[in-house]
Amino acid sequence: MTTLKDLAKMIDHSLLHPTMTDAEILKGCEIARKYDVATVCVKPYAVQMAKEALTGSSVGVCAVIGFPHGNSTTQIKVAETEQAIRDGATEIDMVINIGKALGGDWDFVRADIEAVNRACVENGAILKVIFETDYLKDEHIIKLCQICSELKVAFVKTSTGYGFVKQPSGDYNYQGATEHVLKLMRQHSAPEVQLKAAGGVRTLDQLLKVRELGCTRSGATATETMLEEARARGF
Repeated sequence: MTTLKDLAKMIDHSLLHPTMTDAEILKGCEIARKYDVATVCVKPYAVQMAKEALTGSSVGVCAVIGFPHGNSTTQIKVAETEQAIRDGATEIDMVINIGKALGGDWDFVRADIEAVNRACVENGAILKVIFETDYLKDEHIIKLCQICSELKVAFVKTSTGYGFVKQPSGDYNYQGATEHVLKLMRQHSAPEVQLKAAGGVRTLDQLLKVRELGCTRSGATATETMLEEARARGF
């Protein structure tokens, strides 16, 4: 039976909006501590601050790398990763080079992921690879799952939450962790590669659904709302 703790430890509490102040990030760390989630997911400059704020808790610190568009050079992604780990991050969420994937330059994409994964493994951290699935076709997602499986990365992840696609109306929106994408990623990733849903998981029912689809982690900003509802429903 799924418990409240099981659900809390699925959550990376996301503190990534570009307008977030340090005070808001620290408030988010307090929410993460209160509910004993898996990690807080923060921008690289905030890793040390979050680490200090969470001292004495079992909540880890996750840093995003090449975020949100994945276009830094591989060397910069590696340097950013190593710095984040020095500052206290134990998990790294890295965005692939999306244009290279769309262009079919799979050697580049593989080398980019491999270099960051090596920096993680050598420094005792784990890597989650963000695909930004709204920009990709099924064939790209499948190929990325195969590459990540071959490289034995810890997690594949759907989205940044900021991969906005221009709609026919001219508005920008994104779908994020859809059922179709999650099923595709779970089907084409090795069993030992875990799956993180990100983008659009805002209710308890959505969290339970992605769990059912094989996700062991989910990014969330609505952590408090979801877990209070879980408590009220007897989890």
